Amino acid sequence: WLMSDNMHHQWLLLAACFWVIFMFMVASKFITLTFKDPDGYGAKQEPLILTAVTKVENVHVPGEKHWPEEFQPTGKAFSGNVIHQPLVHMERLELLKNVCRDTALRNLSHTTVSKFVLDRIFVCDKHKILFCQTPKVGNTQWKKVLIVLNGAFSSIEEIPENIVHDHEKNGLPRLSSFSDSEIKKRLNLYFKFFIVRDPFERLISAFKDKFVHNPRFEPWYRHEIAPGIIRKYRKNRTETKGLQFEDFVRYLGDPNHRWLDVQFGDHIIHWVTYVELCAPCEITYSVIGHHETLEDDAPYILKAAGIDHLVSYPTIPPGITVYNKTKVERYFSGISKRDIRRLYARFEGDFKLFGYQEPDFLLN
Repeated sequence: WLMSDNMHHQWLLLAACFWVIFMFMVASKFITLTFKDPDGYGAKQEPLILTAVTKVENVHVPGEKHWPEEFQPTGKAFSGNVIHQPLVHMERLELLKNVCRDTALRNLSHTTVSKFVLDRIFVCDKHKILFCQTPKVGNTQWKKVLIVLNGAFSSIEEIPENIVHDHEKNGLPRLSSFSDSEIKKRLNLYFKFFIVRDPFERLISAFKDKFVHNPRFEPWYRHEIAPGIIRKYRKNRTETKGLQFEDFVRYLGDPNHRWLDVQFGDHIIHWVTYVELCAPCEITYSVIGHHETLEDDAPYILKAAGIDHLVSYPTIPPGITVYNKTKVERYFSGISKRDIRRLYARFEGDFKLFGYQEPDFLLN
């Protein structure tokens, strides 16, 4: 009986030892999985997520390209932190760089970083951000974001509409207001971004805003600019109606348009190319947002710049950013192929740099 009791205790002790060893192995495996790769569970579910580190060229993604260092966005959100960078934004920057290298498009993709360009770039020193203004692409909302970040107002809702574009009161300095050395420092170190949209749809928006639904405080578009375009480019001189889209297209597509642009002054920024406005081949931008995907791009830009916890992009009305192919085709339906081709020739750099397709009605 005594021997049987001893063997029973030995078996219990042995079973307890095995249980302890088993629990230790389970705990060890759990700890290893937890601390080795906290995001590993989503690797197969998120094939379009690229993990980036300080040196982008050191990142290896099987089956993907190595991204060069100049694609590494600047800004404190990217400094020394491991981030998730959607591949689409890397692809936009790669496309931009490749088109900038295309010698055949050099005249359409390159420009001088002049005072005109520096006047388009707004500065937020507090958060080290530069924003290049591209009119008719929702820039008013981005300016409101920067106004709040600069401290002029505590929230976007508090900003009066007449203050947004009043650069004496909105607290938004332009990059051109700094010395050469200060400009260079900001261009090298700050987070830089701008927004684009389909070039032809942008021109339609500019035409409608400035010549059809023109606000009272901008009378020069109807009373000075429109008559100047009509005198030069209207075919039927007997017509007395206001500026038509056909007149506008003929003016924009004229290779000698610049002599008239000079007379119009800075008012032309609403239809100047993205190249002329922001010099994307000369300035290394951190992010290029697209109006058509702004619902996704706006939160991404705020997070990439490290300010998503401070301010939100204003709510976007449903359907406002969707490319309206029918509208574009309708506006161009009565215009000659020759005039449309000349217009496309001027904006071809914008189409190619930012991945917009040549319109179908030019291919038919």
